[in-house]
Amino acid sequence: MKKRIFEIDLLRFIAIFLMILYHLAYDVQYYLGKYINFEGLGWTFIGKTASFLFILVSGISSGFSKNNIKRGIKTFAWGLVVTFFTFIFLKEEYVRFGILHFLGLCMMIYPFLYNINSIVLLILSFVSLYLSLLFKKITINTFLFLPFGLYYKGFSSIDYFPIFPYISIYILGIIIYKNFYEKGKTLFKIKIGFIEYISQKSLVIYLIHQPILLGIIYLIKLLRRIAYDIF
Repeated sequence: MKKRIFEIDLLRFIAIFLMILYHLAYDVQYYLGKYINFEGLGWTFIGKTASFLFILVSGISSGFSKNNIKRGIKTFAWGLVVTFFTFIFLKEEYVRFGILHFLGLCMMIYPFLYNINSIVLLILSFVSLYLSLLFKKITINTFLFLPFGLYYKGFSSIDYFPIFPYISIYILGIIIYKNFYEKGKTLFKIKIGFIEYISQKSLVIYLIHQPILLGIIYLIKLLRRIAYDIF
């Protein structure tokens, strides 16, 4: 996207901020041992809002890409990298089909979705929501259908974004692009370089922020231990 769209950059910036805040809260409670009611409504809302914004903005910004299939393959490949490392370090809760897998797949099928009428797309988004509700009542004995929202008994993952219902949000982003941004013009003639820069680096930030946070927490725990031994 050569010409930046301020409001899209702003939404992505907010999503990044909320994501880092949410993951910091998770790390503080589960790795630093400080109870902050992470499972409460407030933190859940922050996490869900971050996810919603990431997916929505991805649906909108895909319209500005010249090669969504290439972007999708790249994003999905990074998802596989996340799968590999979380399998090594987290075992049972490793990421099978997280947000990068999901967004990568959505980008790859974007050319097909874009050519569908907006009304039909809206109907498809509601169908997706309905299927997700239907699938929640079903338990299967294989991992093969995890991408669709069908999972086996005892399934657990720190990052899980099945196609149904989350493709509904991506489709909403496509509809917004088709109706407001096809001419490539921003609705707000504002330019803030810092927000643009952070928005452009969203994938890099997503990949490195958690290792950095965990590194800081490890350092805090190490300094605590040293201080305890000294004093």
